[in-house]
Amino acid sequence: MDNEKENNVKHFLDLIQKSRRGKFKVYIGMSAGVGKTFRMLQEAHTLLRNGIDIKIGYIETHNRKKTQDLIEGLPIIPRRTLFYKGKQLDEMDLQAIINLRPEVVIVDELAHTNIEGSKNEKRWQDVMEILEAGINVISAVNIQHIESLNESVKQISNVDVKERIPDNVLRLADEVVNIDLTADELITRLKEGKIYSADKIQTALENFFKSDQILQLRELALREVASQVVRKVENEVPRYHALRHEKLLACISSNDRTAKIVIRKTARLASYYNSDWYVLYVETPKESPNKIALDKQRHLINNFKLATQLGAEVIKIESKNITDGILKIVEQNKITTVCIGKPHFNLLKVILSTTIFNRLLKNLSLSNIDLVILS
Repeated sequence: MDNEKENNVKHFLDLIQKSRRGKFKVYIGMSAGVGKTFRMLQEAHTLLRNGIDIKIGYIETHNRKKTQDLIEGLPIIPRRTLFYKGKQLDEMDLQAIINLRPEVVIVDELAHTNIEGSKNEKRWQDVMEILEAGINVISAVNIQHIESLNESVKQISNVDVKERIPDNVLRLADEVVNIDLTADELITRLKEGKIYSADKIQTALENFFKSDQILQLRELALREVASQVVRKVENEVPRYHALRHEKLLACISSNDRTAKIVIRKTARLASYYNSDWYVLYVETPKESPNKIALDKQRHLINNFKLATQLGAEVIKIESKNITDGILKIVEQNKITTVCIGKPHFNLLKVILSTTIFNRLLKNLSLSNIDLVILS
Protein backbone atom coordinates (compact mmCIF):
# COMPACT_ATOMS: atom_id res chain seq x y z
CA MET A 1 0.00 0.00 0.00
CA ASP A 2 2.83 2.39 0.93
CA ASN A 3 4.61 1.55 -2.33
CA GLU A 4 1.44 2.36 -4.29
CA LYS A 5 1.15 5.76 -2.55
CA GLU A 6 4.81 6.46 -3.21
CA ASN A 7 4.43 5.58 -6.90
CA ASN A 8 1.36 7.85 -7.21
CA VAL A 9 3.28 10.75 -5.64
CA LYS A 10 6.27 10.13 -7.91
CA HIS A 11 4.01 10.02 -10.98
CA PHE A 12 2.39 13.33 -10.02
CA LEU A 13 5.79 14.90 -9.35
CA ASP A 14 6.99 13.72 -12.78
CA LEU A 15 3.93 15.38 -14.37
CA ILE A 16 4.66 18.68 -12.58
CA GLN A 17 8.32 18.65 -13.61
CA LYS A 18 7.43 17.74 -17.18
CA SER A 19 4.94 20.63 -17.39
CA ARG A 20 7.65 23.08 -16.27
CA ARG A 21 10.18 21.73 -18.73
CA GLY A 22 10.52 23.11 -22.24
CA LYS A 23 9.28 21.10 -25.22
CA PHE A 24 11.96 19.36 -27.25
CA LYS A 25 11.79 18.75 -31.01
CA VAL A 26 14.53 16.92 -32.91
CA TYR A 27 15.06 16.68 -36.65
CA ILE A 28 16.92 13.47 -37.49
CA GLY A 29 18.44 12.34 -40.77
CA MET A 30 20.55 9.57 -42.28
CA SER A 31 23.51 11.89 -43.04
CA ALA A 32 24.73 15.41 -43.56
CA GLY A 33 23.02 17.26 -46.41
CA VAL A 34 19.49 15.85 -46.15
CA GLY A 35 18.11 19.25 -45.12
CA LYS A 36 17.72 19.23 -41.32
CA THR A 37 19.13 22.73 -40.76
CA PHE A 38 17.17 24.08 -43.73
CA ARG A 39 13.91 22.71 -42.26
CA MET A 40 14.68 24.12 -38.79
CA LEU A 41 15.17 27.59 -40.27
CA GLN A 42 11.99 27.31 -42.34
CA GLU A 43 10.12 26.40 -39.15
CA ALA A 44 11.75 29.34 -37.33
CA HIS A 45 10.38 31.78 -39.94
CA THR A 46 6.89 30.26 -39.65
CA LEU A 47 6.94 30.56 -35.84
CA LEU A 48 8.23 34.13 -36.03
CA ARG A 49 5.41 35.12 -38.43
CA ASN A 50 2.96 33.69 -35.90
CA GLY A 51 4.22 35.90 -33.10
CA ILE A 52 6.42 33.35 -31.32
CA ASP A 53 9.56 34.71 -29.63
CA ILE A 54 12.11 32.49 -31.39
CA LYS A 55 15.87 32.99 -31.52
CA ILE A 56 18.86 31.27 -33.08
CA GLY A 57 21.09 29.91 -30.32
CA TYR A 58 23.45 28.12 -32.70
CA ILE A 59 23.22 27.28 -36.37
CA GLU A 60 25.74 25.69 -38.72
CA THR A 61 25.09 26.35 -42.41
CA HIS A 62 28.35 24.84 -43.76
CA ASN A 63 28.29 27.78 -46.23
CA ARG A 64 25.34 26.32 -48.11
CA LYS A 65 23.85 29.35 -49.86
CA LYS A 66 20.14 28.49 -49.60
CA THR A 67 20.55 27.63 -45.92
CA GLN A 68 22.59 30.79 -45.30
CA ASP A 69 19.90 32.93 -46.96
CA LEU A 70 17.27 31.59 -44.56
CA ILE A 71 19.07 33.10 -41.55
CA GLU A 72 18.22 36.60 -42.73
CA GLY A 73 15.44 38.13 -40.63
CA LEU A 74 15.81 35.71 -37.71
CA PRO A 75 16.95 37.03 -34.28
CA ILE A 76 20.36 35.58 -33.40
CA ILE A 77 21.90 35.26 -29.93
CA PRO A 78 25.60 36.15 -30.40
CA ARG A 79 28.06 33.35 -29.80
CA ARG A 80 30.71 33.67 -27.11
CA THR A 81 34.40 33.70 -28.00
CA LEU A 82 36.92 31.30 -26.49
CA PHE A 83 40.66 30.95 -27.03
CA TYR A 84 41.81 27.37 -27.39
CA LYS A 85 45.34 26.29 -28.33
CA GLY A 86 46.13 29.78 -29.55
CA LYS A 87 43.04 30.01 -31.77
CA GLN A 88 39.95 32.20 -31.37
CA LEU A 89 36.88 29.99 -31.58
CA ASP A 90 33.12 30.59 -31.32
CA GLU A 91 30.77 28.57 -29.14
CA MET A 92 27.07 28.72 -28.30
CA ASP A 93 26.38 31.08 -25.38
CA LEU A 94 24.37 28.88 -22.99
CA GLN A 95 24.03 31.48 -20.26
CA ALA A 96 22.86 34.19 -22.68
CA ILE A 97 20.07 31.87 -23.92
CA ILE A 98 18.91 31.14 -20.37
CA ASN A 99 19.08 34.84 -19.42
CA LEU A 100 17.12 36.00 -22.48
CA ARG A 101 14.52 33.22 -22.07
CA PRO A 102 13.06 33.11 -25.60
CA GLU A 103 9.97 30.94 -26.09
CA VAL A 104 11.86 28.80 -28.60
CA VAL A 105 15.56 28.50 -29.39
CA ILE A 106 17.20 26.76 -32.38
CA VAL A 107 20.25 24.70 -31.41
CA ASP A 108 21.94 22.89 -34.31
CA GLU A 109 24.37 19.93 -34.17
CA LEU A 110 23.17 18.24 -31.00
CA ALA A 111 26.13 15.81 -30.86
CA HIS A 112 28.75 18.60 -30.96
CA THR A 113 31.62 18.49 -28.44
CA ASN A 114 32.06 21.86 -26.76
CA ILE A 115 35.39 23.67 -26.65
CA GLU A 116 37.48 22.88 -23.58
CA GLY A 117 36.63 25.37 -20.86
CA SER A 118 32.89 25.36 -21.59
CA LYS A 119 30.46 24.64 -18.74
CA ASN A 120 29.39 21.31 -20.28
CA GLU A 121 31.41 18.84 -22.30
CA LYS A 122 28.63 18.24 -24.87
CA ARG A 123 26.01 20.41 -26.55
CA TRP A 124 23.23 17.95 -25.68
CA GLN A 125 24.02 18.71 -22.02
CA ASP A 126 23.56 22.42 -22.79
CA VAL A 127 20.18 21.59 -24.36
CA MET A 128 19.11 19.70 -21.23
CA GLU A 129 19.84 22.83 -19.16
CA ILE A 130 17.88 25.02 -21.59
CA LEU A 131 14.90 22.66 -21.39
CA GLU A 132 15.07 22.60 -17.58
CA ALA A 133 14.88 26.41 -17.67
CA GLY A 134 11.49 26.06 -19.39
CA ILE A 135 12.69 27.09 -22.86
CA ASN A 136 11.51 25.10 -25.91
CA VAL A 137 14.28 23.72 -28.13
CA ILE A 138 14.41 22.66 -31.78
CA SER A 139 17.55 20.71 -32.62
CA ALA A 140 19.01 18.30 -35.19
CA VAL A 141 21.21 15.21 -35.26
CA ASN A 142 22.34 12.54 -37.73
CA ILE A 143 21.48 8.89 -37.08
CA GLN A 144 25.17 7.92 -36.86
CA HIS A 145 25.52 9.98 -33.68
CA ILE A 146 23.14 7.79 -31.63
CA GLU A 147 25.22 5.94 -29.03
CA SER A 148 23.59 2.49 -29.24
CA LEU A 149 23.94 2.50 -33.05
CA ASN A 150 27.71 3.07 -32.95
CA GLU A 151 28.63 -0.54 -33.81
CA SER A 152 26.02 -0.74 -36.59
CA VAL A 153 27.22 2.51 -38.15
CA LYS A 154 30.83 1.34 -37.95
CA GLN A 155 29.92 -1.87 -39.80
CA ILE A 156 28.03 0.04 -42.49
CA SER A 157 30.46 2.89 -43.11
CA ASN A 158 33.81 1.74 -41.63
CA VAL A 159 33.77 5.02 -39.68
CA ASP A 160 33.99 5.13 -35.88
CA VAL A 161 31.88 8.19 -35.09
CA LYS A 162 33.41 9.91 -32.06
CA GLU A 163 30.69 12.48 -31.30
CA ARG A 164 27.65 10.65 -29.94
CA ILE A 165 24.56 11.34 -27.85
CA PRO A 166 23.03 8.95 -25.30
CA ASP A 167 19.81 7.31 -26.50
CA ASN A 168 17.84 8.72 -23.58
CA VAL A 169 18.40 12.25 -24.96
CA LEU A 170 16.31 11.27 -27.99
CA ARG A 171 13.80 9.57 -25.70
CA LEU A 172 13.23 12.91 -23.97
CA ALA A 173 12.16 14.49 -27.25
CA ASP A 174 8.47 15.39 -27.46
CA GLU A 175 8.67 15.13 -31.25
CA VAL A 176 11.17 13.45 -33.58
CA VAL A 177 10.94 14.26 -37.30
CA ASN A 178 12.82 12.28 -39.94
CA ILE A 179 14.15 14.29 -42.88
CA ASP A 180 14.25 11.69 -45.62
CA LEU A 181 15.80 11.60 -49.09
CA THR A 182 16.47 8.73 -51.46
CA ALA A 183 20.10 7.72 -51.98
CA ASP A 184 20.00 9.07 -55.56
CA GLU A 185 18.63 12.44 -54.43
CA LEU A 186 21.32 12.78 -51.75
CA ILE A 187 24.15 11.86 -54.13
CA THR A 188 22.77 14.32 -56.71
CA ARG A 189 22.76 17.09 -54.07
CA LEU A 190 26.37 16.23 -53.24
CA LYS A 191 27.50 16.33 -56.90
CA GLU A 192 25.74 19.69 -57.37
CA GLY A 193 27.82 21.17 -54.54
CA LYS A 194 24.84 21.60 -52.22
CA ILE A 195 26.46 19.69 -49.34
CA TYR A 196 30.24 20.16 -49.49
CA SER A 197 32.62 22.44 -51.39
CA ALA A 198 33.94 21.21 -54.74
CA ASP A 199 37.31 20.01 -53.35
CA LYS A 200 35.55 17.61 -50.92
CA ILE A 201 32.96 16.06 -53.25
CA GLN A 202 35.05 13.23 -54.75
CA THR A 203 36.38 12.15 -51.34
CA ALA A 204 32.81 12.08 -49.98
CA LEU A 205 31.62 9.97 -52.92
CA GLU A 206 34.42 7.47 -52.35
CA ASN A 207 33.78 7.17 -48.63
CA PHE A 208 30.54 7.98 -46.76
CA PHE A 209 28.26 8.80 -49.71
CA LYS A 210 27.99 5.37 -51.31
CA SER A 211 24.53 4.24 -52.38
CA ASP A 212 24.47 0.99 -50.36
CA GLN A 213 25.71 2.74 -47.23
CA ILE A 214 23.15 5.53 -47.57
CA LEU A 215 20.34 2.95 -47.94
CA GLN A 216 21.40 1.18 -44.74
CA LEU A 217 21.72 4.44 -42.79
CA ARG A 218 18.33 5.50 -44.14
CA GLU A 219 16.81 2.28 -42.81
CA LEU A 220 18.35 2.96 -39.37
CA ALA A 221 16.85 6.47 -39.34
CA LEU A 222 13.40 5.25 -40.36
CA ARG A 223 13.47 2.52 -37.71
CA GLU A 224 14.53 4.97 -35.03
CA VAL A 225 11.70 7.38 -35.77
CA ALA A 226 9.21 4.49 -35.92
CA SER A 227 10.31 3.28 -32.48
CA GLN A 228 9.92 6.84 -31.15
CA VAL A 229 6.31 6.83 -32.35
CA VAL A 230 5.68 3.48 -30.64
CA ARG A 231 7.11 4.81 -27.37
CA LYS A 232 4.97 7.94 -27.58
CA VAL A 233 1.81 5.85 -28.10
CA GLU A 234 2.70 3.55 -25.19
CA ASN A 235 3.32 6.52 -22.89
CA GLU A 236 0.15 8.37 -23.85
CA VAL A 237 -2.37 5.54 -24.36
CA PRO A 238 -2.95 3.81 -20.97
CA ARG A 239 -4.34 0.54 -22.36
CA TYR A 240 -0.90 -0.42 -23.63
CA HIS A 241 0.37 -0.68 -20.07
CA ALA A 242 -1.86 -3.70 -19.52
CA LEU A 243 0.62 -5.72 -21.59
CA ARG A 244 3.61 -7.41 -19.93
CA HIS A 245 6.12 -4.76 -18.87
CA GLU A 246 9.49 -5.86 -20.18
CA LYS A 247 12.57 -5.70 -17.96
CA LEU A 248 15.86 -6.49 -19.68
CA LEU A 249 19.10 -7.66 -18.10
CA ALA A 250 22.37 -7.43 -20.05
CA CYS A 251 25.01 -9.75 -18.60
CA ILE A 252 28.56 -8.62 -19.33
CA SER A 253 32.04 -9.91 -18.66
CA SER A 254 35.36 -8.10 -18.44
CA ASN A 255 35.80 -8.66 -22.20
CA ASP A 256 35.66 -5.06 -23.46
CA ARG A 257 34.63 -5.72 -27.07
CA THR A 258 31.86 -8.22 -26.28
CA ALA A 259 30.54 -6.16 -23.36
CA LYS A 260 30.13 -3.02 -25.49
CA ILE A 261 28.17 -4.92 -28.13
CA VAL A 262 25.90 -6.54 -25.51
CA ILE A 263 25.27 -3.15 -23.86
CA ARG A 264 24.49 -1.32 -27.09
CA LYS A 265 22.25 -4.07 -28.50
CA THR A 266 20.35 -4.43 -25.23
CA ALA A 267 19.90 -0.65 -25.21
CA ARG A 268 18.28 -0.92 -28.65
CA LEU A 269 15.93 -3.65 -27.42
CA ALA A 270 15.06 -1.61 -24.32
CA SER A 271 14.41 1.38 -26.53
CA TYR A 272 12.13 -0.67 -28.79
CA TYR A 273 10.12 -2.05 -25.85
CA ASN A 274 10.28 1.25 -23.93
CA SER A 275 11.39 -0.81 -20.95
CA ASP A 276 13.59 -0.64 -17.88
CA TRP A 277 16.93 -2.37 -18.27
CA TYR A 278 19.95 -3.33 -16.24
CA VAL A 279 23.57 -4.23 -16.86
CA LEU A 280 24.98 -6.96 -14.62
CA TYR A 281 28.60 -7.85 -13.95
CA VAL A 282 29.19 -10.89 -11.75
CA GLU A 283 32.62 -10.65 -10.16
CA THR A 284 34.00 -14.14 -9.49
CA PRO A 285 36.95 -14.74 -7.12
CA LYS A 286 39.35 -15.03 -10.07
CA GLU A 287 38.32 -11.53 -11.24
CA SER A 288 38.65 -9.78 -7.89
CA PRO A 289 40.35 -6.33 -8.07
CA ASN A 290 43.69 -7.69 -6.85
CA LYS A 291 43.71 -10.40 -9.55
CA ILE A 292 42.20 -8.75 -12.63
CA ALA A 293 44.50 -6.81 -14.99
CA LEU A 294 44.40 -3.00 -14.82
CA ASP A 295 43.36 -2.64 -18.47
CA LYS A 296 40.34 -4.91 -17.83
CA GLN A 297 39.41 -2.82 -14.78
CA ARG A 298 39.50 0.32 -16.96
CA HIS A 299 37.37 -1.38 -19.62
CA LEU A 300 34.80 -2.37 -16.98
CA ILE A 301 34.58 1.19 -15.63
CA ASN A 302 34.16 2.56 -19.18
CA ASN A 303 31.46 0.00 -19.94
CA PHE A 304 29.60 0.85 -16.72
CA LYS A 305 29.74 4.51 -17.80
CA LEU A 306 28.46 3.63 -21.29
CA ALA A 307 25.58 1.63 -19.80
CA THR A 308 24.60 4.52 -17.53
CA GLN A 309 24.69 6.97 -20.46
CA LEU A 310 22.36 4.68 -22.39
CA GLY A 311 19.88 4.63 -19.52
CA ALA A 312 20.69 1.35 -17.76
CA GLU A 313 20.98 0.69 -14.05
CA VAL A 314 24.36 -0.95 -13.44
CA ILE A 315 24.52 -3.85 -10.98
CA LYS A 316 27.81 -5.34 -9.78
CA ILE A 317 27.76 -8.34 -7.45
CA GLU A 318 30.27 -10.85 -6.10
CA SER A 319 29.52 -14.55 -6.54
CA LYS A 320 31.50 -17.76 -6.80
CA ASN A 321 29.05 -18.94 -9.47
CA ILE A 322 28.02 -16.77 -12.45
CA THR A 323 24.70 -18.58 -12.99
CA ASP A 324 23.69 -18.17 -9.35
CA GLY A 325 24.54 -14.48 -9.53
CA ILE A 326 22.46 -13.97 -12.68
CA LEU A 327 19.47 -15.90 -11.34
CA LYS A 328 19.56 -13.96 -8.06
CA ILE A 329 19.35 -10.61 -9.88
CA VAL A 330 16.70 -11.95 -12.28
CA GLU A 331 14.50 -12.85 -9.33
CA GLN A 332 15.16 -9.65 -7.34
CA ASN A 333 14.39 -7.32 -10.25
CA LYS A 334 11.60 -9.36 -11.90
CA ILE A 335 13.56 -9.57 -15.18
CA THR A 336 11.63 -10.75 -18.26
CA THR A 337 14.53 -11.04 -20.73
CA VAL A 338 18.19 -11.91 -20.17
CA CYS A 339 20.67 -10.80 -22.85
CA ILE A 340 24.11 -12.37 -23.16
CA GLY A 341 26.93 -12.22 -25.69
CA LYS A 342 27.49 -14.99 -28.19
CA PRO A 343 30.13 -17.39 -26.84
CA HIS A 344 33.43 -17.59 -28.69
CA PHE A 345 33.05 -21.34 -29.14
CA ASN A 346 30.39 -23.62 -30.63
CA LEU A 347 27.03 -22.72 -29.08
CA LEU A 348 25.55 -26.21 -29.38
CA LYS A 349 28.57 -27.63 -27.56
CA VAL A 350 28.15 -25.03 -24.82
CA ILE A 351 24.45 -25.77 -24.34
CA LEU A 352 25.02 -29.54 -24.28
CA SER A 353 28.13 -29.73 -22.16
CA THR A 354 28.57 -26.55 -20.12
CA THR A 355 26.97 -26.59 -16.69
CA ILE A 356 26.68 -22.78 -16.54
CA PHE A 357 24.58 -22.51 -19.70
CA ASN A 358 22.66 -25.67 -18.96
CA ARG A 359 21.56 -24.42 -15.55
CA LEU A 360 20.87 -20.92 -16.83
CA LEU A 361 18.71 -22.14 -19.72
CA LYS A 362 16.83 -24.61 -17.51
CA ASN A 363 16.07 -22.08 -14.76
CA LEU A 364 15.04 -19.31 -17.15
CA SER A 365 12.74 -21.59 -19.14
CA LEU A 366 11.00 -22.76 -15.97
CA SER A 367 10.42 -19.12 -14.98
CA ASN A 368 9.04 -18.10 -18.41
CA ILE A 369 11.98 -15.72 -18.91
CA ASP A 370 13.40 -15.14 -22.39
CA LEU A 371 17.10 -15.63 -23.13
CA VAL A 372 18.55 -13.60 -26.00
CA ILE A 373 21.99 -14.47 -27.34
CA LEU A 374 23.41 -11.44 -29.13
CA SER A 375 25.76 -11.93 -32.06
